Parts: sequence; structure tokens; C-alpha cells
Amino acid sequence: MLKTFASDGVHLAYIDVAPEGTDRGEPILLIHGFASNHRINWVHPRWVETLAKSGRRVVALDNRGHGASQKLYAAHDYRSDLMARDAANLLAHLHIPRADVMGYSMGARISAFLALGKPELVRSMILGGLGDRLVHGVGLPVGIADAMEAPSIADLSDPMQRMFRAFADQTKSDRRALAACIRGSRQTVTEKGMARIAVPTLVAVGTRDDVAGDPLKLAAMMPNAEALEIPGRDHNLAVGDKVYKAGVLAFLERRP
Repeated sequence: MLKTFASDGVHLAYIDVAPEGTDRGEPILLIHGFASNHRINWVHPRWVETLAKSGRRVVALDNRGHGASQKLYAAHDYRSDLMARDAANLLAHLHIPRADVMGYSMGARISAFLALGKPELVRSMILGGLGDRLVHGVGLPVGIADAMEAPSIADLSDPMQRMFRAFADQTKSDRRALAACIRGSRQTVTEKGMARIAVPTLVAVGTRDDVAGDPLKLAAMMPNAEALEIPGRDHNLAVGDKVYKAGVLAFLERRP
């Protein structure tokens, strides 16, 4: 059941799913990617079901500008540190002092900002769909914002622009809010910043992902990280992949 709360005055939607069977006492927070929402990124690919069946309380939000959450139209409202603060505020709202955090693509960037700004909240981190472009790139090309504002997908010829525009249309997203999000969330983490993230981290990227960058290079920047390459999957198809799911469950079992 979808619930709402206010994060610094911004109304955000989220789900809070109880674990099946014995509660391990290890909640996990899921942060979706650009133009997605909690359902498309986490419910439909059966992540919520998989994690709840493993005895975990599963919390997943719709980021500002996405899904059922409030739409904002100024680029500065989508800074990565603000979106990480939304995640921290949700944990506080639910009285969860510490959680495993898994983000995908833009959600992985938000997760890294959360781990940097509020390390005490993060037990471990899974960065899906984002490799070293977290450091050496500022997110999706700004042309994706232009694609959101184009009158029609027929006006676009660039394959990446067409892919994200089609996805936004499919998810019935507010494209003006998404354009602001692309323009406002273009913050990188430095290599020194990544070296400060000491929580156990798994970097999981499809081998055919041409958006994310190299997971091995990103993991090498961190003191307690490992990489998982998801065979034969691109940026979109990696999301629900069984290798990804098995790798995450195994990582959660062995991390302290």
C-alpha cells in the first residue's frame, strides 16, 4: 500500500513491506533510477518480493519528480544531496536507524551521496547500473532533458534520447519534471570521496550497459567494495536479472 510523507516540505510516496517469515532485523531501502518509480524498478522485477522472502523489511520510495511523488520544475530542486536527504528523511520518518541501501542508476548516485553525507545510516550499499561514471561523468547526457521536452519521439534521432523518451512515455511520467531532474542532478563524487565510503559495497553492472561505466574501476576506488558483472545485460535488462538478484542476496549474507 502506497503511503506518503513530507521531506522538507516535499510530498513523497513510498511503500513499506514487512518481511515474510522471521524478521532478520535488517531493513533495506531501495532507490530507483531516472524516469522510473518504485513499482517499475523494484516491484515488477520482483525485487521487493525476493528481499521480503529473505526476511527483510523492504522500503522503496518514489523520488521527487517521479511516480506518485510531488513534481518540481526547478533544476536546483533535484540536486543529488537533496535527493539523498529525502532518503535519510524517510528512514527517520520510519524510525529506521540503519539500513542496507540499494540504488539503481540515478538511484545509485543518490545512494553514494547518502553514504557520504550520512554514513551512520548505511549498513551496506549496492550500486546497480552505475560504474565509474559516478566519478567520471555527471549522470545522463543533458540531451536527455532535451528529449523530454521534444514535441514527439519522432523528432529524435539519437538512440539514447529515443530510449529514455520512450521509457518516460511508457511510465506516463511528467516529462517537464524529468527535464528539470536531469539538469539539476549532475553532481559527481570525487575519487577521494569514493575512498571515504567505507561501508561494504557491491557495484553491479550489466556487461552490455553503455550508460553506467566500468564497475571494476569504481569498486577499486573504494576500501570495501566488490564488483558484479551481469552477463549479457544492458542498462534496462540488468534490473531484474537473476544473476543480479543472486549476487545481491549473497552479498547481503556475507557483509558484516
